[in-house]
Amino acid sequence: MKLFSVRVLLPLLVFTLPLLSMAQSITPTTELPAGESTENGVVTYTAEFLQRYQPNTALDMVNRIPGFTLNDGGDKRGFGGAAGNMLINDRRPSAKQDQPSAILGRIPADQVERIELIRVKVRDIDLLGQTAVINVILKADAPATIRWESYVRFNFDLGTTPYIAMSLADRWRDIDFNVGFDYRNTTYGDPGVIRRFDPNGTLIEIRDDAHHASGHDIGGYVNASTWLGKNFVSLNAKAIDMPRLLITTSTLFPQRPVTPSRQTLFNTKRDIRIMELGLDSERILSSNLIGKAILLLSRNETDPSTSQQNFNTSSVQTRFQAEDELTVQDEVIGRLEFDWAGFADHAVQSDIEYANNTLKNTLVFTDDTGAGPVLVDVPGGNTRVEEQRWNFLVQDTWSMANLDVNYGVGFEKSTLSQTGDADKERSFNYIKPRTVLTYSHTPKQQTRLRIEREVSQLDFIDFVTATVFEDADFTVGNPDLQPDRTWIVELSHERRFGDIGVVKVTAFYHKITDVLDLLPLSATFETTGNIGDGTKKGIILATTLPLEPLGLTGARLDFKVRFQDSNVTDPITGENRTVSIGGGFSGDVLFNVDTDYAYTINYRQDLEAAKVSWGWGLAERGKRVLFKADEIDINNEKFEGTAFIDTTRWFGLKIGLEGMNLLDNPQSRDRTIYTAARGKSPVLLRELRKGDNGRMVFIKVSGSF
Repeated sequence: MKLFSVRVLLPLLVFTLPLLSMAQSITPTTELPAGESTENGVVTYTAEFLQRYQPNTALDMVNRIPGFTLNDGGDKRGFGGAAGNMLINDRRPSAKQDQPSAILGRIPADQVERIELIRVKVRDIDLLGQTAVINVILKADAPATIRWESYVRFNFDLGTTPYIAMSLADRWRDIDFNVGFDYRNTTYGDPGVIRRFDPNGTLIEIRDDAHHASGHDIGGYVNASTWLGKNFVSLNAKAIDMPRLLITTSTLFPQRPVTPSRQTLFNTKRDIRIMELGLDSERILSSNLIGKAILLLSRNETDPSTSQQNFNTSSVQTRFQAEDELTVQDEVIGRLEFDWAGFADHAVQSDIEYANNTLKNTLVFTDDTGAGPVLVDVPGGNTRVEEQRWNFLVQDTWSMANLDVNYGVGFEKSTLSQTGDADKERSFNYIKPRTVLTYSHTPKQQTRLRIEREVSQLDFIDFVTATVFEDADFTVGNPDLQPDRTWIVELSHERRFGDIGVVKVTAFYHKITDVLDLLPLSATFETTGNIGDGTKKGIILATTLPLEPLGLTGARLDFKVRFQDSNVTDPITGENRTVSIGGGFSGDVLFNVDTDYAYTINYRQDLEAAKVSWGWGLAERGKRVLFKADEIDINNEKFEGTAFIDTTRWFGLKIGLEGMNLLDNPQSRDRTIYTAARGKSPVLLRELRKGDNGRMVFIKVSGSF
């Protein structure tokens, strides 16, 4: 599907024009509607205004802000690029692993005074490259509050999952703190049926996968802040443990020729441990200068143990393969930030950041075909990768009446080294200019142009060889990886109307150097690598529509749609194609995955007098395609349907019923496997897999005291 074809643009225009017409029909005004104020690029929502949504946490309130999507941090490099778009009391938490949504979910709604949607640089707030951020302002004199939440998830196919979380927000002496924990005992699965066909389309085998997984998540969190003399000091800490046991029993039923069934058993034990500590100190150095120092330490340990047992038609084991692995990732970040306001109408900011990232992977692989276990050498399985990186940034925001100009330049210098199965050291130097022009026609209308060069964050796992027993496949680690670099041009226009109405249209174009994709090493093996230059272009429409003019009291419709097209030259066929998108089944239809289209529709109605809210949602996205050396792997999740109803009528509790995957959407995977190089050799076989995650119903209860 081409992005700018008539069949793509016409539906978008048909939907957009009525929205713009509705926006035009409501006369823009600088007078403040109830509960909302607009001033100098800041839209303010009071806690009283947001009570219509029966919020229990600050996260509930943020999720109801029109025209805003919370970002938990992306794959950008360092702290500045991955810090998300959320502030608390004008400050960004010094955390990466403890995501903004989790932090907000531990703050009781009763402690929130107001929420600001900031779209230009104001005060001494650093947007850190974001075009808009949420600033949650807490009450200064809020009493101690214990917030708790519990739910039970019923999966009609795979079992029951209970969850409980509790947090305490209080003040001890001069220290404001929020401490909490959560626990979830989970069961889930990925059952499915695979049908294999020969090159002529004849069914030759059926494979029935019975997949079951169980485990638990337990985590503890601390966020604290205080004044030490003239320094405002904050601490953020997190620790979480996530052990899992995954068992898949594959029963194979040969069809051509018809023979007795046989089984393969896949068994994986895995424990993921995450720890993070963040410290920061902010100080007013002079009347025009503010400084901030940040130290961030994190560790992620994963130790999976995977085995595969093959049985013949007499249930006698014929082969046993086992893989024991340990992956440890460490990150240390030190950062200095300075904000200077010595020039009228200017806000100058400079950052210096040092980051040290390491990954150590050990792998032991054995294969036993009946004569005893044999140690198998897996190239790239035992390795250590380290990156030392310096990043410098200087930028200025120049405010001229209705126009704000943010311009600056960053410089990045990094050294990447690898030892073990591969010994290599490389250095990279990148210049990263940035310009953002923001024109506020009125307090309700804003147009923005962004031109920026970004450097992606390498995933160190791509340096390590990864095996997939179920696919009888592996991806080789690549010691020659380098980050892709992208020039971004983005133009957006936003119009607000009424209390909550928003229409925002964004067009974007990305020119990518050294696209990261699957790079063939031979006719049958590939690695994650740089395959050449590419582009990505598209358009996004996001809107919040109040439906009260249609007679639906307290109702709103949130709609978001994206169409895009990516283009890169295929290293095997030499033809133009889209960029590969991650494989494997995914239970959630996420909007931010780079498929050629995606949309979400969410209807919500808040009946304030009855203290009842209800609504439904629908999401869909395009197919995810992986272009491997000897196969094309297409995953498709199609539709996802949700619904909810909740109330705060009884005992001060919020009681809710929520349904997910209500359409019981079947997920499909289509693998076309070639005898050698993809598209240049005959087809060996084709696999069609269909499965589902089951319909799910949540019973939720939460409250605070």
